[in-house]
Amino acid sequence: MLMDLIPALAANLLSPAVLFFVLGVIATLVGSDLRFPEPLYLGLTIYLLVAIGFKGGVALSAAGLGQVWLPGLAAMALGALIPMWLFPVLRFVGRLPAVDAAAISAHYGSVSAVTFIAATNYLKAVNEPFPEYASAFLAVMEAPAILVGVVLGKVAGPRTGPVGPVIRRSLHEAVTGRSVLLLVGALVAGWASGKKGGEATAGFFVTPFQGVLALFLLEMGLVAARRFTDLKRVGPFLVVFGIVAPLVNGVLGVLLARAIGFGPGGATLLAVLSASASYIAAPAAMRLSLPEANPTLYLTSSLAITFPFNITIGLPLYFELARKLCPATP
Repeated sequence: MLMDLIPALAANLLSPAVLFFVLGVIATLVGSDLRFPEPLYLGLTIYLLVAIGFKGGVALSAAGLGQVWLPGLAAMALGALIPMWLFPVLRFVGRLPAVDAAAISAHYGSVSAVTFIAATNYLKAVNEPFPEYASAFLAVMEAPAILVGVVLGKVAGPRTGPVGPVIRRSLHEAVTGRSVLLLVGALVAGWASGKKGGEATAGFFVTPFQGVLALFLLEMGLVAARRFTDLKRVGPFLVVFGIVAPLVNGVLGVLLARAIGFGPGGATLLAVLSASASYIAAPAAMRLSLPEANPTLYLTSSLAITFPFNITIGLPLYFELARKLCPATP
């Protein structure tokens, strides 16, 4: 496996997406004044979410709901379960306050769309087929994890009022938040328009996609590097957690993929979704529902530790594991 991993790591590290991420990190570390205007960052985010959702909807239309419902249900269950096992680790091993443990757990149960895109690019680079409808899993894994994290934080932490209204508000925010709304809405649009819709929008959603992704990852490199100074404050436990947790979750994703009959490509994507940590939808939800949680802890662990690890080293690891445990069907 090690001999297979070395060229896979090299191929991933030399991909345009990763190289632009590294460029952003270097720009920050050398003190460059490079900054993305907030409207540009927002525009890139919206484009990527809509493009992912729409292309996934087109693929979902081609595959049919009968082929997708079981993997989708399994992905949703995994997204809800991940915070449940991470919470006691953070609470009792890491000795974090209950609200912080819950907020971090929600981030790791939720998903990173950009890490998912990087994974699909990696699979294309190594000529490994994968189910195009897998982007639908992004939508179904996001909200359950956020909701479970909020419930854990409210039940285990200090309460000033009834939990019910907070949970209802959190559920509304998780479902109507920008990330989920765009993903689900674009998914439905792609499914409804089908192949003709995909062909009609290919010039906008397919051709420029890689360039937009490169720009977005340049910005992510800038943002992640600014968080490096927080590593001393989050402590060695969270640094280790930010690497070990995605590895364990990635293994769970591969095992689940094997149980539902996925090949290496689909298993890699499910592993990546399980291993990734949200830095768009989850932070917004935590600010609303768990405002007492420390943003330094959940943003630094997800964005400065787990995200760089996943897109550089994690992707080839998950792929090699998927190849061993989920061999391609003849």
